[in-house]
Amino acid sequence: MENYYRELMGFLSARLGNAQAAEDVVHDAYVRVLERTADEPIEQPRAFLYRTALNLVIDGHRRNTLRQVEPLEVLDTEERFFSPSPQVLMDQGQRLDMIQRALAELPAACRECFLLRKLDGLSHLEIAERLGVSRSVVEKHIVNAMKHCRIRIRQWDNA
Repeated sequence: MENYYRELMGFLSARLGNAQAAEDVVHDAYVRVLERTADEPIEQPRAFLYRTALNLVIDGHRRNTLRQVEPLEVLDTEERFFSPSPQVLMDQGQRLDMIQRALAELPAACRECFLLRKLDGLSHLEIAERLGVSRSVVEKHIVNAMKHCRIRIRQWDNA
């Protein structure tokens, strides 16, 4: 893992335009990776390290703590480092299918509130105005949808 330090520093410095910010991110990424490796081995340490570092950059960008950041699209140009394994893709696909099945079981209003919040990013108030219902109804629908999905996925995982 140590042999990736300079490479990752160069990668992040070029994208962030700030060597100090890059060094902070690399340090935090190494800490997270080292903490994680105690639990289980990492199949692709380089890809995992890069993804961890980029997640930290994105989180920092969202919190606006990094002052000189390239647009996030630039960070995603290095996709070759992050190709998920076929097993991960299959697991994600199965999980998505389960969520879609669980959502299909919900009443239409409940499902619509959930999708407007989670997919479209609308606030509870915006959803309430769009659907002509109260904000508390929207909140109840979203909570019920999340609860239903969690329960159904747990049931299907244990089947």
